[in-house]
Amino acid sequence: MVNIKKIFARQVLDSRGIPTVEAEVSTDKGVFSAIVPSGTSAGKHEALELRDGGKEYFGKGVSKAVSNVNQLIALRLEGKSFSSQKELDGVLLGLDGTQNKSRLGANAVLSVSMAFSRAMAVEKDLELFGFLGESFGNKEFVLPCPQSVFISGGAHADKSTDFQEFMVMPTGLKSFSSALQCVAEVYHRLAEILKKKDLHTNVGKEGSFAPNLKSLSLAIQGAFAPRLESNSMAFELLSIAVEEAGYSLGKDVSFALDVAASEFFKNGKYVLETEGKTLTGGELVDMYGELLDVFPVVSVEDGFAEDDFESFSEFTKKFGHRVQVVGDDLLVTNVERIKKAVSMNSCNALLLKPNQIGTVSESLEAARLAFDSKWNVVVSHRSGDTEDAFIADLAVAIGCGQIKTGAPARSERTAKYNRLLRIEEKLGGKAVFGKNFFV
Repeated sequence: MVNIKKIFARQVLDSRGIPTVEAEVSTDKGVFSAIVPSGTSAGKHEALELRDGGKEYFGKGVSKAVSNVNQLIALRLEGKSFSSQKELDGVLLGLDGTQNKSRLGANAVLSVSMAFSRAMAVEKDLELFGFLGESFGNKEFVLPCPQSVFISGGAHADKSTDFQEFMVMPTGLKSFSSALQCVAEVYHRLAEILKKKDLHTNVGKEGSFAPNLKSLSLAIQGAFAPRLESNSMAFELLSIAVEEAGYSLGKDVSFALDVAASEFFKNGKYVLETEGKTLTGGELVDMYGELLDVFPVVSVEDGFAEDDFESFSEFTKKFGHRVQVVGDDLLVTNVERIKKAVSMNSCNALLLKPNQIGTVSESLEAARLAFDSKWNVVVSHRSGDTEDAFIADLAVAIGCGQIKTGAPARSERTAKYNRLLRIEEKLGGKAVFGKNFFV
């Protein structure tokens, strides 16, 4: 049992300089805190992130959410004892009483839910991943393979590419530490390549590079791409970086893609501005097929708009046997939307983001449904993240084998990588690495 003595929240800043909520849960064993991340290209079906509006922080303040923690949630929980995560989260859900956390705010609710997880872990004399694994019913801890974002476009980089994120996955490595070494070495090699091509190497919100690929001459030819439009050009540059860093493309290193197609879905069509194309969902399916034939892409996230279940289904039917089809904005870590996608065969993988749904228990429930449906799960960061490394423990706890947490740069990203290094050390030879990369 955890006896909650006090709950307190404050407004702090995320990695973009935008306010977010930090909560502290005080028990007999100490004070346990958690900070909630926030997204930039957030899906419209996500649980409500409560913001203040008005002038302060240009309307992005979270003092209302903080007040909800310090008054409503604290009044309900202080002096009470809880024996499980589900029991605590059940009280939070009852107190909010809405489908999308619109009364208290998902940012308020999740901050307390996460902090309680840390308190419960200490109460049970467990590491956080141990407690979360116990709550999930998992008996095998797995160190996740990174999906590391190296090049950003779309809404994350002033649309230098139509697609939002181009990622490196060291799928052929044998341990998390060796995978992270590979990620770091390829990342720095890519920086050198960009400099040689007179492309800037300033980093974006997730530590990735955001070069203006539209300005790169189409006269550049490579061994991988038959035509170098901006979206395929990003993979061409990554391919060169992998091989120059001394790794085997397709054997040691694969690629992952987050399209964020909702950002360029207009009037029922997909408008690729950098390539001067307007495509139907079916035509976009075929375009992805061409990329899969050229590059070792093993995971495609949000290839279609957040309500275009039909195009997702067509893509999964054609290519789901050879690539991981990941739903993010489509699913928003919501059990009901996952059930719909399962019934329509729209995906074969879930992107798991706790702040999309609002409690740790609901996040675990979503992961459980995905696994029961024979899907994969990728635990993910947000573009507005923090020094809180909760998702590193979560990924290990549920044994999903994959984590998306940005480039090996910026401390809010490396906090997760460094936490995973420590977990690998704690587990010693007991930890499996990268189980269930993709189908």
